[in-house]
Amino acid sequence: MRAAVDRLTKFPHLRQDFAASLVVFLVALPLCVGVAVASGVPAELGLITGIVGGLVTGVMRGSSLQVSGPAAGLTVLVFEAVRTFGLPALGVIVLTTGLLQLAMGALRLGRWFRAISVSVVEGMLAGIGLVLIAGQLYAAAGAEAPASGTGKMTGVPGLLADAVSSPAALTSLTVAASTIALVVVWSRMPKRVRAVPGALAAVALATLASLVFDLPVGTVQVKGLLDAVQVPALSEFGGLASLSLLGTVAAFTLIASAESLFSAAAVDRLHDGPRTRYDKELMAQGTGNTVCGLLGALPMTAVIVRSSANVQAGARTRASRVLHGVWLLLFAALLPSALELIPLPALAGILIHAGWKLIPLRSLASLWREHRGEALILVVTAVAIVTVNMFEGVLTGLALSVAKAAWDASHIKLEVVDSRGDRVHARLSGNATFLRLPNILDSLEALPEDRPIDLDLTGLHHLDHACRTALENWAERHSSSGTEPVRLTRDDVVTAAP
Repeated sequence: MRAAVDRLTKFPHLRQDFAASLVVFLVALPLCVGVAVASGVPAELGLITGIVGGLVTGVMRGSSLQVSGPAAGLTVLVFEAVRTFGLPALGVIVLTTGLLQLAMGALRLGRWFRAISVSVVEGMLAGIGLVLIAGQLYAAAGAEAPASGTGKMTGVPGLLADAVSSPAALTSLTVAASTIALVVVWSRMPKRVRAVPGALAAVALATLASLVFDLPVGTVQVKGLLDAVQVPALSEFGGLASLSLLGTVAAFTLIASAESLFSAAAVDRLHDGPRTRYDKELMAQGTGNTVCGLLGALPMTAVIVRSSANVQAGARTRASRVLHGVWLLLFAALLPSALELIPLPALAGILIHAGWKLIPLRSLASLWREHRGEALILVVTAVAIVTVNMFEGVLTGLALSVAKAAWDASHIKLEVVDSRGDRVHARLSGNATFLRLPNILDSLEALPEDRPIDLDLTGLHHLDHACRTALENWAERHSSSGTEPVRLTRDDVVTAAP
């Protein structure tokens, strides 16, 4: 009795965390399997990543209530990496990603990920969502998807047209559509019913229906947890000499880190407990990805769906996410054959729904009304990811974001303070950079050419070399017609331009 009391004193929130861990386990189970299948790898690798997310990342400090595991946001990137470099190279990519995250956390770079434009991140997720939806429509119809994002998108009308004449494809699509409909409807059910996660309920009912009616649909293939582990061979590390593989590692690192830390910021808004320590959270993610890489499993990120479920279920400490990893391990070890009953179109339906939630339609509409430049960055990033690839799409978004920030920061204004009398008094204020040089010169050349000019530069926060040179040339030209030299005022010092 005393021992039980001591345990409750040491873990005062054990009851709440235990209950929350069961909810998170039920949410994570279908997603772990679905993300793995959509990524083109054995289903067990998704479970391994979920287990590592609970048992390894879960015990580490950073964000106390955030839950990690395989994420739909990396599905497209993993699929492309496996298709290009092969499944054995996946462990090397994920391991290197984890080591880079550990290094960035040690260098205290975690908080800098908060400086990434939200439009770029939302554009990245929107592009992933579009490719994920298009790719999973093929899986829902039992067909093979084209390799490129553009091919997936343009091939959808033909896929649906062919499915009309195929009873097997129609049956498979019906299972996927029913799964999506049930997930959507489930969120409007009474609270007592919603204690069972919608994704789990939809997959369970689809599995039951396929068994009862003997539906001609594909099911998950299972090898066993230990058989699925693929420790990277030393020869695979030679691929790191390839620029294309290094680019993939960079994409994994950037996207996994940004998604995890943005998720942490969102989770912090859901509870009033300890705030996220971003550098420690980045190191926790890096440790988890390093272990996943050593096991040849999927990469992990913090997942907002599981994390929000954890908070809403009443979790109070890290114990809930650790316990959810225990339940995943027990399920994978004791009931692996249960996975073989799950219909593939049901998992495709779950991921189509997840992909749709990645597309920020509501925020895009408001963004277009208030900040059209940011809305364009979001759209261009998403389109680039669909038409080119993930890494170059994200780089395109980042480049546009930096260019927009530079343009906004180079705001400059020319104001004629006093034009009465013999002299013209004008004032330049803002940031004079080459980006606004044409506007600056147009404004200066519009000043009277036959009158002396006093130009006040004390309102300039920055004057780059290009603008300084152009300003001096303009002053020289203005004075060449016999007019008194332009007088420039800088930091209360008046000088005559040459």
